Amino acid sequence: MVILGIDPGFGTMGWGVIRSERGNSSVIDYGVVQTNKEQSFPERLISLENGVNKLFDAFNPDEVALEELFFNTNITTGINVAHARGVILLTCVKRCPKLFEYTPLQIKQALTGYGRAEKRQMQMMVKTFLRLDSVPRPDDAADALAVALTHSQTNRLKAPFGIR
Repeated sequence: MVILGIDPGFGTMGWGVIRSERGNSSVIDYGVVQTNKEQSFPERLISLENGVNKLFDAFNPDEVALEELFFNTNITTGINVAHARGVILLTCVKRCPKLFEYTPLQIKQALTGYGRAEKRQMQMMVKTFLRLDSVPRPDDAADALAVALTHSQTNRLKAPFGIR
């Protein structure tokens, strides 16, 4: 199964594509979609939509995993990310109805067993699970791979129980 993991963002959206078979996952590709700061807000949202569509055209994922929105203090940034996430969600579900969402806590627990794991721990687990020589860069892409791995692990555990 090919899984597209997405770390939503307004300025930078991370993405990672993995192949998951019988409990083993491997990287197909990863990267980021960046929006141009010189463009208007709607134009930047269109850039995200176009970027997501290009990912579907290139990788034809079987399922999509998306990180749920989380922000701390800057409400303005959080609102922009929420708008971006809405565009990303809509674009994904139009292309692939098998869309799954995970909270940051769930992602950390799935990869490290600890819901308050630090970013460095998460990056090392992504590197380990995917048997990579180094931590994927940029961070947004590593985060997206973590989302895809979470889905792979969760999906693998549900399958024997007939849960989908």
